[in-house]
Amino acid sequence: MSVRPFKIDVPEAVLARIQTRLADTQIGYAPKARDWTWGTDRDYLAEFVAYWREHYDWRAQEVLLNQYPQFMADVDGIDIHFYHVRGDGSQALPIILTHGWPGSVIEFLVVIPKLVAAGFDVVVPSLPGYGWSGRPVTPIGPATVAAMWRKLMVDVLGYPRFFAQGGDWGSAVTHQLGVTHADVVAAIHLNFFMGPSPKSSDDPELAQYWRSVGALMQEESGYHHQQSTRPQTLGLALHDNPVGWASWLLEKFRRWGDTGGDIESRFEKDHLITNMMAYLVTENVISSLWMYYGSNHEARAGGRVEVPTGLAHFPGEFYPMPSRRLAEQAYNVQRWSKMSAGGHFAAMEEPEAFAEDVIAFFGGRS
Repeated sequence: MSVRPFKIDVPEAVLARIQTRLADTQIGYAPKARDWTWGTDRDYLAEFVAYWREHYDWRAQEVLLNQYPQFMADVDGIDIHFYHVRGDGSQALPIILTHGWPGSVIEFLVVIPKLVAAGFDVVVPSLPGYGWSGRPVTPIGPATVAAMWRKLMVDVLGYPRFFAQGGDWGSAVTHQLGVTHADVVAAIHLNFFMGPSPKSSDDPELAQYWRSVGALMQEESGYHHQQSTRPQTLGLALHDNPVGWASWLLEKFRRWGDTGGDIESRFEKDHLITNMMAYLVTENVISSLWMYYGSNHEARAGGRVEVPTGLAHFPGEFYPMPSRRLAEQAYNVQRWSKMSAGGHFAAMEEPEAFAEDVIAFFGGRS
């Protein structure tokens, strides 16, 4: 489990192929109404692709991606890419931050210096099959990743105990760390969380909560169903198709972020493209979808998370959040934060508020 220094350096031929694919794609037609009612807006996609072709500078972004120390380590036969930035040691335990889909480690780059300045060592890994991490042989789910993160933190980096934070898949992984690995996980912080199982209680409020989840997913879960059941069909369609990939992801960032319908009120084109490129230049578009299938087919620990838990509700989050009372049936809630702005991609959208909440919860614990 040796740790090897790593630097992102994408071959020019890879960048040239993406540019060729962008130039060769003919963007399709759309209904007359110019909005996102049917999905990604055709005119915005055309504008976005034109910017990508004519103005986006990967090499400039690569410099930003390489500003913090990065490493590779073999964990269970998979090369895991991660940032590892050390604080001044004033905080007893490090933090591991876990991203989700369609995000990447890029979500956390702006908050790394804030957490390090507060004294924390910070570890930010790319999920297996995402970004610059290697791919699993077959789909794996959050429980498997949680066990890998334990090995990364304890066996590879030598931390006997640590804190964990996550949203989206990062929340599922962090939840599993809190349930299954409480002997080494001192506390967890989530910006995406659900109430207890709908089968766990006859509580009317809980039943209403899960009805609201069902209503939301009736409109929102098409992507989830496809990626959970036939990820390879979609993955092969998007693998060598940067315009298709952009169309698939833009709708999610607009809908899931606190955008009010204006995607660029929260996300700059350069930031969106760099996040997309993290999948394209590594050829990890396909494997990034496998987590959905793996999650549906792996065994995972249930039960209440008993380690101290901080929950932050960002109001633009698309997924319904339970009340504190319901959340406390699933978590040992010791901090409950209602944020004033931000959505699903909390660290990217509201880095100051995100970092302050994480620091306030983890600070001084051991």
